[in-house]
Amino acid sequence: MAAGQERPARAEVLDHGTRVYTAPGAGFGSDALLLARFARPRPGDRALDLGSGCGIVALCWHDEGHRGPCTALELDAGASALCAAAVAAGGAALVHITPVCGDLRQFCAAGPDRGRYDFAACNPPYFTGGPPSPDPRRAAARHEQTCTLADVAACAARALRFGGRFALCQRPEALARVCAALCAAGLEPKRLAFVRHRPGAAPWLFLLEARRGGRPGLVLQPDILTADAALYGPARRLAPQEETP
Repeated sequence: MAAGQERPARAEVLDHGTRVYTAPGAGFGSDALLLARFARPRPGDRALDLGSGCGIVALCWHDEGHRGPCTALELDAGASALCAAAVAAGGAALVHITPVCGDLRQFCAAGPDRGRYDFAACNPPYFTGGPPSPDPRRAAARHEQTCTLADVAACAARALRFGGRFALCQRPEALARVCAALCAAGLEPKRLAFVRHRPGAAPWLFLLEARRGGRPGLVLQPDILTADAALYGPARRLAPQEETP
């Protein structure tokens, strides 16, 4: 790593050997892994990981076989440096991932990047109120301080080509607000799954895929259960459903 960059605290290894560097305030949780496996870019898709943090979603896509161009956009310079370190450590195999330290509120506002992506995903901040974490990095990741749902949806709509797909995860209580923000940006919700720890338990997360310019029609998929402890391994691979227009 270059001088002045934060040193990774530790390396996590994904199913097929891809390394992900994490540090305090720039780690990842099961929600990011679920998002990366719920909806994946096709092999040659130009992909975009919005608010990528340490790069977990983009790196998980690579670990699952994606080799198309992929931009990992992150506002926090330290977290983006962790993604860059993982890409550098991967050598030639990871050159298709480009870490970018930037603000999604300005990304693709104009120029050649607008409308050039086939697929995008975001694990956005979950909270609009309540006391934020005293750690500024964690507070920005969990509270809508530097971007709102509307900002995320608008960025995805600018970046995606017509017919491009966008996936995100959120807390169940935000479902109506998420659907409203997506529809307002021209992203039609198409596929929804709730995540529960076990059958009958209240959902703690939902995963949603939308399509830019898609026709109305939302498919509710079977619940994803995490109590089987197979979340990190191949037994819980989550493949996209055959797409609908």
